[in-house]
Amino acid sequence: MGRIGKTMDRVRRGVDDTMIFASLLLLAWPVLSDGLEPGDAGLPRLIIGLATVALLGTGVIVLAGRWPLLQYVPVASAVAMAGLWSAWHGTISPGLTWLILAVAAIILLRQFLGARTNESLVRDLTRQRAQLARQAFRDPLTELGNRKLFMDHAVDALADADDTMTAVIIVDLDGFKEVNDTYGHATGDELLRTAAERLSANVRSNDTVSRLGGDEFVVLLPRLVDDQIADTVANRILRDLSQPLIIGDAVLTIPASAGIALTRGSGTAVDDLMREADLALYQAKGEGKGVARRFDPAQFAQAEQRRREVADLRRALDDEEFEVHYQPIVDLFGERTVGVEALVRWNHPERGLLPPAAFLDLAESLGLLPRLGGWVLEEACRQAAYWQAQQPGFELNVNLSASQLGNPDLVDEVRSVLERTGLPPSLLVLELTESVALVDLTESARVLSALKTLGVRIALDDFGTGFSSLSHLGRLPVDVVKIDRSFVQAMQQSSGASVAEAVLQIARTFNLAPVAEGVEDATQADRLRELDCAQAQGYHFARPMPAGDLTALLNRQSALSS
Repeated sequence: MGRIGKTMDRVRRGVDDTMIFASLLLLAWPVLSDGLEPGDAGLPRLIIGLATVALLGTGVIVLAGRWPLLQYVPVASAVAMAGLWSAWHGTISPGLTWLILAVAAIILLRQFLGARTNESLVRDLTRQRAQLARQAFRDPLTELGNRKLFMDHAVDALADADDTMTAVIIVDLDGFKEVNDTYGHATGDELLRTAAERLSANVRSNDTVSRLGGDEFVVLLPRLVDDQIADTVANRILRDLSQPLIIGDAVLTIPASAGIALTRGSGTAVDDLMREADLALYQAKGEGKGVARRFDPAQFAQAEQRRREVADLRRALDDEEFEVHYQPIVDLFGERTVGVEALVRWNHPERGLLPPAAFLDLAESLGLLPRLGGWVLEEACRQAAYWQAQQPGFELNVNLSASQLGNPDLVDEVRSVLERTGLPPSLLVLELTESVALVDLTESARVLSALKTLGVRIALDDFGTGFSSLSHLGRLPVDVVKIDRSFVQAMQQSSGASVAEAVLQIARTFNLAPVAEGVEDATQADRLRELDCAQAQGYHFARPMPAGDLTALLNRQSALSS
């Protein structure tokens, strides 16, 4: 209630109190009038009467605070008494007449004040409603519309779109948290207000600019006839936002990123349009920030697919959906299995058994390979320890990823696995590709040397495909080289055999044991024997198989040799 309204309310209460006392005086008039006669006999009666009026009036005023209608009882009684007096006596004394007129005047004044008070209350209520409505639809810091106002306008814009386009641009200030942390929230608030002004300066009068919350704003562009307008507006906003801003002693800029979503007609829901703009903003931030990007359904589908794959992969690790398969490594001169390479498979509940190429790159990008690789190592060592007990000297090859090689706890983890599983360290061969080793040659040499102190051996996978200089080979503590399948496949060509022979010669020069990969037929196996390659693996001998199948294979070979 305003100041005038409060004053009027106090006056009204004073008039109400006066009306009560006047009405009680009117009721007491027959008694009081006797006290007004000449002489002292009526004086006590007058004093008692007035005291009674004062006491009753105070009581009525107090009780009227709880029961408001009680204040009108003395008035109604006084009017009734005046009528009865007139009817009984046929005339009214001058004193009573003036008292009746006074009560009537007070009643009229009360009605007048009540009307004015009601007008004041109506004005106050109207003002409060307007203020509440403004608070419901406006951001108090920037004076822009809020999310509710934007959603209302967006619904109306889509409903009236006809065959025109509607664009939504979500703008997010880059690095706003750092501004708050460095310069304080007052500076951050001023930056937000300036951003709001610059946003509003770059749109039409029928466009809507709102603050969604924090450092995120949204622009609604209705009834567009050219989709390029949305890109132009978004880039113009980003350009203006990036202009320097002086706040106190600080010179700041407001770098921002923007996501744009467009739709034609009224077939798209506002929430869907907002989601598309948000996805486009996510893409803009992923590309280095400071740019505007339009929503691309194909990219969204790709991103959605990746999101599902990431969720699936994390769930698979928790639900233990992975299993280890083993590909035999054979002695080419006896064609018996002397070892295996452990290869992980994902037993996906919907897509079936997936090879490593379907998920290892994703696992590496998510930083999950150390966990997955650690599980494979322990599972394979436990199984190999069983085979080694049946066939002494049986070797196990396990691959190391780049993230595993960079794990500072790798040596301790391998030592712990060997201790828990009981596999002799000399029967464990840890494989890594040339490309992994060359990421940091010095660090790779240090880690591999530390691993060799455990007694394990090191194999270089895909040999011959990654080194730019053979001098690198001498710096790594390698025991085994695995000849890349491309060289094996090329042996059928006239020049291919010489390449494979050269690679084998390099291995012998560095005193490394060669293992040929990707052997697919007997001709390739025979040619490798001619080149004096002792061991090989590939589909010609056996595909990767579960541990149970490999155990059966080893039992058959053992039965044949006995």
